[in-house]
Amino acid sequence: MIEQYVLDLQEVDETQVAVVGGKGAHLGGLSRIEGIRVPGGFCVTTDAFRRIMAEVPWIDDRLDRLSRLNPDDREAIRTLSAQIRRAIEGIVIPGDLAEAITRALTQLGEQSGYAVRSSATAEDLPTASFAGQQDTYLNIVGPTAVLQHISRCWASLFTERAVTYRQQNGIDHRTVRMAVVVQRMVFPHAAGILFTSDPLTGNRKVATVDAGFGLGEALVSGLVNPDVFKVRDGQVVAKTLAAKRRAVQARPAGGTQEVAIDPQRQEQPALTDAQVVRLVQFGRRIEAHFGSPQDIEWCLLDDGFQMVQSRPITTLFPIPETDDQENHVYVSVGHGQMMTGPMKPLGLSMWPLTAMVPMHPAGGRLFVDVTRRLASPASRAGLLDALGKDDLLIRDALETVLDRDDFVPSLPDSGPGRPPGGAPVTIETDPAIVTELIERSQASIAALKRNIRTKSGPAVFDFLWDAFEEHKRVLSDPLNFQAIMAGMEATWWLNDRLQEWLGEKNAADTLTLSAPDNVTSEMGLALLDIADVIRPHPEVVALLQDVEDEGFLDELAKLPGGPAARDAMEDYLDRYGMRCVGEIDITRPRWRERPSTLVPVILDHVRDFEPGAAERRFEHGRQEARKKEQDVLSRLRALPDGDRKADEAKRMIDQVRTFIGYREYPKYGIVSRYFIYKKALLKEAERLVQAGVLSEQEDVFYLTFQEFHDVVRSHQVDDRLIQQRKDAFRSYHALTPPRVLTSEGEAVAGVYRRDNVPAGALIGVPVSVGTVEGRARVILDLAEANLEAGDILVTACTDPGWTPLFIGIAGLVTEVGGLMTHGAVIAREYGLPAVVGVEQATRLIRDGQRIRVHGTDGYVEILP
Repeated sequence: MIEQYVLDLQEVDETQVAVVGGKGAHLGGLSRIEGIRVPGGFCVTTDAFRRIMAEVPWIDDRLDRLSRLNPDDREAIRTLSAQIRRAIEGIVIPGDLAEAITRALTQLGEQSGYAVRSSATAEDLPTASFAGQQDTYLNIVGPTAVLQHISRCWASLFTERAVTYRQQNGIDHRTVRMAVVVQRMVFPHAAGILFTSDPLTGNRKVATVDAGFGLGEALVSGLVNPDVFKVRDGQVVAKTLAAKRRAVQARPAGGTQEVAIDPQRQEQPALTDAQVVRLVQFGRRIEAHFGSPQDIEWCLLDDGFQMVQSRPITTLFPIPETDDQENHVYVSVGHGQMMTGPMKPLGLSMWPLTAMVPMHPAGGRLFVDVTRRLASPASRAGLLDALGKDDLLIRDALETVLDRDDFVPSLPDSGPGRPPGGAPVTIETDPAIVTELIERSQASIAALKRNIRTKSGPAVFDFLWDAFEEHKRVLSDPLNFQAIMAGMEATWWLNDRLQEWLGEKNAADTLTLSAPDNVTSEMGLALLDIADVIRPHPEVVALLQDVEDEGFLDELAKLPGGPAARDAMEDYLDRYGMRCVGEIDITRPRWRERPSTLVPVILDHVRDFEPGAAERRFEHGRQEARKKEQDVLSRLRALPDGDRKADEAKRMIDQVRTFIGYREYPKYGIVSRYFIYKKALLKEAERLVQAGVLSEQEDVFYLTFQEFHDVVRSHQVDDRLIQQRKDAFRSYHALTPPRVLTSEGEAVAGVYRRDNVPAGALIGVPVSVGTVEGRARVILDLAEANLEAGDILVTACTDPGWTPLFIGIAGLVTEVGGLMTHGAVIAREYGLPAVVGVEQATRLIRDGQRIRVHGTDGYVEILP
């Protein structure tokens, strides 16, 4: 293959990233768009970079060492990357390569000024922009200086920031190559950045223009604040003019300099409204060409606009696909399920197959379209009330959208909606109802487990389609729904009435302590029983402290006390091993598959608790609830019309005690079924690996359920599709899913409308009464938890997989949640003060800080 060292920008397009890097490829694509002007130039290709790297063989060893470093080891990264940069900059560019570059310069005018710009192959990509990671040099004059700065661009692939960025994004240093763009320098009156979608809200119909005088470097470097214009439907709808006191301009002899702006010009707009609108029209043309929202660098000269860069905006959350042009409002499923991280394609496709409402994937998350329910006044009130109890910020965001009269259409009522705050569900308060529902669920799960064993190949998928229907039938059982709602609505009734009658906030929190039949709280307490079995045996404890893989259960049997410890853990896994963090994604490893996840929590319990703690804690909670009931009823009877009020409250307390624990059981049943589905599917995946169709079993996680079915039938798979899905999944981790998303791409943020909190406090939703002060432990991964008694858990969200941590903590703070989401329910069950829905809690609270959690009033104070 003949190596090409230099290509004119007119010779390349966006398909040639491997040859000219992301920036060069996009500039080539820009230059091909009719009506778009791009300064002339050429690319020094990745072939040239490979040749330069081959001049220093020992660099391979340094790259090996770099790849093994932890991204947090800044000193080692700094040292190694500096060695590599010095070596590259010291290489004399071979004569034929230097001649090719000089020849291209001569054709453009070698004594002109040039921008010499890095263009890495992992740059300006749809999933990662790598903006600012490599170097650019402006107004470089003369062939000698251009060659020198090309070497500097090659070396900038190994700046400390670029190396760290790649390691954090899981990109192998060896797979990245550096091209260099050399472009004729332009000397604009004004320059800046055009975002074809609003970078703050994500709205795809609103473009944002940042503008300043002189070169755009003044804006990029933060030297000046820009003028900011917002454009929608061909009109400037908002603008903010800044005082632009400085600008960056080119020096006649090369390089750039800062200059002062004449005071009379400082507050003049850098662009007229007409110029802004014209610029956005160019931006829309560029966006259409590349097929996604763009971040465009532009310059304004006497004869019009020139574009000097365009790259995808990688921070925008994707919009669910629709087959119409209507307005839509989407609500996040993950915020309700307490799992806001991305799901792999198999999980993303399977949860909707077993859910009761249609769902729409976007950005590795699921959303429900609530437009029609918002459009009908009858259903709107009930929807807002229900979602408000799950997450107040979702409700406020939806009300924000509704305040825009023209976005959600108004539809006639299709029927009577259930009014918010209505009477609780009517159901007999009989514990036998809960027993019957649990027995029905267990029987259905046993039948599923029994019947799926005989299925293989395509028959597994045919069986599963029927199993999903049974799954939904169990969930939609009217008695199941009545039992769930009975406990929750009785809780809401008690909180409302007891605050009205007795002036007491959240009184029901204490009344729910140690409620019977709560499978999730029982799961947490059961780990204390395992700790009791392990505690008397030092050799067992020592082995568990050094667990490195999943074979430790077999090793336990060889130690004194080990067989009993292993049996206790096996019994626990038989009952709860289908659970894990993020369990709505079927691809997540379950505790049965990765029991080592539970070991750190068990060891904490061995250290922090005395024998018999589980039974004592449960009984203490039961007694506290009983005392609270007696106190409330006694105080009510002393009021006017007190007997009636006490009788009504007693009925609701009985209803809470009977049904509130059952609320956790349906999710347990769902996840139990999910693990059975998963084991059957992994058997099919293993057959595909043995047949040479797949490289590894977990490749099927990057296929949808239907695609997996097709592969099992055809024994053919698209390896490129799987790799694309893996890359996309990795990129989704960097996206923050919005609670509410519109079809225009706007992430609508809700706010808390309360002012009765101290200045500087972090506001959230009060979900479990009490106040506690302690050390904050900011934990994003259960496997990395290291908690001590009295610590306060601060995390993004908690589903049942987080329950093992709740036993040993003193309080809870989460970024997501509401009155009846998992963390709130279990916090009340264990009597932990808790505030949920605290925006950015894991960023605003530092690990190890002392904080005070006000679980009754719903805020968190960060203490000195």
